[in-house]
Amino acid sequence: MRYVLAVAETGSFTRAAERCLVVQSALSHQIARLERELGTKLFERTSRRVRLTPAGSAFLPEARQCVNAAERAAAGVAAALGEVRGRLAVGLISTVAAVDIPGALREFRRRYPAVRISLRVHASDELVELVRDGAIEVAFLGLPTDARPVGVESRELARDRLVAVVARDHPLAAEPAVDLRRLADEVFVDLPARTAGRAQTDQAFAAAGLTRDVAFEVTTAYLIARLVEQDLGVAMLPATWAPQLPGVTIVEVTDAPERIEHVIWSRAGSTPAATAFLDLLP
Repeated sequence: MRYVLAVAETGSFTRAAERCLVVQSALSHQIARLERELGTKLFERTSRRVRLTPAGSAFLPEARQCVNAAERAAAGVAAALGEVRGRLAVGLISTVAAVDIPGALREFRRRYPAVRISLRVHASDELVELVRDGAIEVAFLGLPTDARPVGVESRELARDRLVAVVARDHPLAAEPAVDLRRLADEVFVDLPARTAGRAQTDQAFAAAGLTRDVAFEVTTAYLIARLVEQDLGVAMLPATWAPQLPGVTIVEVTDAPERIEHVIWSRAGSTPAATAFLDLLP
């Protein structure tokens, strides 16, 4: 089951074998054996890619629950003996500002060296789904003020306003502050449509009766900043996170939307490692 999960997550038998620390032939043999026992193929294999069959898609969530349950059981035994071990899979959006994630992970590893730590970056809505499915234990995300994480446990970490980010030689760079109406005349760089990070800005412009031109849609805040630096567009990013960006100028927005940063974990109960990590947070 671990091998199936690894192939599904990496999309490659080679990368899955590397992750699982086995030779590819052994991993392929075990998956083929499982497929014979199930009487169906779990993966469609071509020379270019590997993807789940309909049977594989049905098998995956149940397999993940079984693997997670086995890991929780082993971690629970270790915790009863006074040792925190197992895994800690953390997810986050790239603009987390309420918590120093690298610093928190460093301190966690110092205290609990037997725990294997992994980190994944996704959009906020994807992180909620991954926590619900048990693929990650703890996630940090940002949502508009009228939204809440659904189907998971959560705690509010901080509230923040968005600011405008422009190129240093952009005409707005000399302004002490602007409003949404002035920004609506600009070309925008933003996250993809229908993501939580994009929604807060879209909703703010819509509430003001304004439309804007989002010509550049990218998946990371750092790429947003690079495009803004080249004066290809302007952007709106969290005020507490934006100052770390080089090559751009920050301009206050008088009627800017707010976002809330949350930490989330599974309603099914956190693992000993996840509980220990949550206890480290402010």
